[in-house]
Amino acid sequence: MPTPTSSASDARDENGHLIRELHGVTLASIVEYLQAKYGWPGLDERLRMNCFAENPSVKSTLTFLRRTPWARTKVEALYIDARTAEVRAKNK
Repeated sequence: MPTPTSSASDARDENGHLIRELHGVTLASIVEYLQAKYGWPGLDERLRMNCFAENPSVKSTLTFLRRTPWARTKVEALYIDARTAEVRAKNK
């Protein structure tokens, strides 16, 4: 269980891996997790990318993110924030 002085970047998943390191997490599983959590409109609202607004699909989003490093970085950061919040709420 995290201590009150631990930072958000110290949150660990169920296997004990630091969430921020994305250990063993594929880009596809990140996109599927975020889509299930926020939906395509919610992702577009949070990140403002056409891949979430114009005919979104996991396949087209993955193609875009693999070719666009700045977009992938933003998606990974949102995943880290969402998973960290989820783990912290679970451990309260």
